[in-house]
Amino acid sequence: MEIGMRAMTVTALLAAPLLLSALVVGLLIGMLQAATQINEMTLTFVPKLIVVALVLMFAGPALLQTLLGFTIQLIEGIPDIIG
Repeated sequence: MEIGMRAMTVTALLAAPLLLSALVVGLLIGMLQAATQINEMTLTFVPKLIVVALVLMFAGPALLQTLLGFTIQLIEGIPDIIG
């Protein structure tokens, strides 16, 4: 049960920066589209894609370190899990 909870926590920590940045950009573009009445789908997709790529580029090493730390702890804990 503890491993499942830790896995869900790590998953949330890994997904949060990407999802939050896409959410913020989507809201800003949506407000811009509502103000100018421009309804173009590529206008929302391309900026989100660019921002998510930038966040992944800058936060990627920290995200990878988090995932690597969890994986190492999980592998080192195998003897305790087995008994």
